[in-house]
Amino acid sequence: MDPDVWPGVAQPPSGAKAAVAGKAAGLLFKGAARRLPLRVVYPDGTVLGQGGPEAPVMTMVRPEAFEARIGDNGLIGLGESFMAGDWEASDLAGVLEVFAAAVDTLIPMPLQKLRSLYLPRTPKQERNAEQNTRSNISRHYDLSNDLFATFLDATMSYSSALFPVAAGPLDAVEWDVLAQAQQDKIDRLLDKAGVGQGTRLLEIGTGWGELALRAAARGATVYSVTLSSEQQALAQQRIADAGYSHQVTVALQDYRAVEGEYDAVVSVEMIEAVGYEYWPIYFQTIDRVLAPGGKVAIQAITMPHGRMLATRNAYTWVHKYIFPGGFLPSVRAIESVTQQNTTLRVRERMGMGDHYAATLRLWEERFLAKSRDVGELGFDAVFQRMWLFYLCYSRAGFQSGYLDVQQIVLDRREAQL
Repeated sequence: MDPDVWPGVAQPPSGAKAAVAGKAAGLLFKGAARRLPLRVVYPDGTVLGQGGPEAPVMTMVRPEAFEARIGDNGLIGLGESFMAGDWEASDLAGVLEVFAAAVDTLIPMPLQKLRSLYLPRTPKQERNAEQNTRSNISRHYDLSNDLFATFLDATMSYSSALFPVAAGPLDAVEWDVLAQAQQDKIDRLLDKAGVGQGTRLLEIGTGWGELALRAAARGATVYSVTLSSEQQALAQQRIADAGYSHQVTVALQDYRAVEGEYDAVVSVEMIEAVGYEYWPIYFQTIDRVLAPGGKVAIQAITMPHGRMLATRNAYTWVHKYIFPGGFLPSVRAIESVTQQNTTLRVRERMGMGDHYAATLRLWEERFLAKSRDVGELGFDAVFQRMWLFYLCYSRAGFQSGYLDVQQIVLDRREAQL
């Protein structure tokens, strides 16, 4: 493992302070594990947990290193220790789901109140001020279009699908229905926003162009903004290949800089990258450009309001390795921010967290099946363990109910009364 590439992973923390913190973290972890419905297996044969034979198994490979990492960095250390191979799990999402379901009780309440004193804070350069946002987005979405193509379906949709009832139980849906389920998700949002012939549509967050393509096919004129040069290039190519270049503009532009007037605004899983302190600007921008009588449809990953408030200043493994500057809203926060800062009001919403769990499972299976292809693109074993942890960590959040994903419709009816 190259320490220059993976400075936080190549070696566990060392020294007297790390040893003391590791011992304390180890005691806290073992105390929590004894109460949880899983099995934690140590090299000496010790097994902790309340799980039966079918429970997920967390196998400790280097327990001292594991404890040193979580002692030094909390839950960041949990992810880094998996990246380093300090522990294994045949059902990684299952193990992480147990932790996600018990997140409020893993650490004793008196110690939870002290978390802000010892956990890392968000680096200033990762706050989503306008001068930082391009860099934050680039670190994730500009990794490689080819990387994302290894585990996404043909629509290149990187957000929750919406599976039809006919697809069967969500925990058993198969890959061959994913592309249609992604298009169904997009079509529902376009329907709710009233997108059709002649609609002037603003899309905040282009992805790789599927929503713009489907809106153009309805006869809409689309202005789509992204901060990923890789996404812009592929989206433009797909749009040109489909013959819609005259209807769709894909701009490399911050959402705050958008001008003009639009009959509809659609944004799919973009608010998560905006940052807590910038939610008012995000919705004020939408309010500013939305034409009278216009509608807004967004898809947003959400968390419970209490957890959102408790973690709004936290710096997590996901921030450090996957989405710098990101933060998930609650439904209550979206309602409050729009009421206090805009004329927009939430009119309708639909939760579909189970659909995201199914989507992530399919991505995870595909990513594992394409491991050799990912390696040939230049992504090493540590990266692949990191990405697997990210997919499973996300799936665990939805399976446990800690996370949800909502399609939310907003308009100005109240302001017009």
